[in-house]
Amino acid sequence: MSIWLTAIILGIVEGLTEFLPVSSTGHLILATELLGYDASRWAIFNIAIQPGAILAIVVLYRHLFWDMGVGFFRRDPVAIAFVRNLIVAFIPAVVLGLAFGDQIELLLENAVVVAWALVIGGFAILIVERLARTQESGGVANLSLRQSTIVGIVQCLAMIPGVSRSGATIMGAMAMGVDRKTAAEFSFFLALPTLTGATALQLFKHRDAVTTGDLGLIAVGSIVSFVVAWIVIKAFLAIVTRYGFAPFAWYRIIVGVAALIWLGSR
Repeated sequence: MSIWLTAIILGIVEGLTEFLPVSSTGHLILATELLGYDASRWAIFNIAIQPGAILAIVVLYRHLFWDMGVGFFRRDPVAIAFVRNLIVAFIPAVVLGLAFGDQIELLLENAVVVAWALVIGGFAILIVERLARTQESGGVANLSLRQSTIVGIVQCLAMIPGVSRSGATIMGAMAMGVDRKTAAEFSFFLALPTLTGATALQLFKHRDAVTTGDLGLIAVGSIVSFVVAWIVIKAFLAIVTRYGFAPFAWYRIIVGVAALIWLGSR
């Protein structure tokens, strides 16, 4: 298979899964295995195309980000609370990412870990969906400092590939009573500093391994992931508002079990 076609396929996978509670990193690792490529060869590519999906959030919520940015410098209480909550939730990932970065990278090559994490995470989502007592929260700016801190800590579970950053943060917020829409949007917004920081760090650490040809592949993958993520984000909120997260939980379980069977039979 052409490496350009592979870049397009992985870009589609990234865009489809980045903001869904199904683990984009896990799906990219499994897709790489399924395509027969060396996971370590594509690990940096999988991280480098994340800004494409991130840009979809920036564009879709550009008016909100503009209002919060202007309001922050004008010392508007709502804007200050919005920025504060994102910073507080972002800090735990920075601390653990810098402390255990090398160990995390080793997990990115382990498809079995991904499969088990998909299954376990699927059952965790079903449990939270059943037991959580949520209520209208009024948006990200209205979350408390405690809620934001706990969401940030829970996000660190996603350093294990297959757990899902969006799944961990959304379920963590819902477990504290945050409504589905606010929990999902907080996860979207938290992706901006988290994924941007992770991408920048990995590209800097492996800058000598990235060639001019790789930049072309990364550009293609990023553009594809942007377009796909744009479409997915709009549909995602409509789906979870009406049906909840159970469909994604069962999807995780089915894919995880199938992956375990496939990996065990090779």
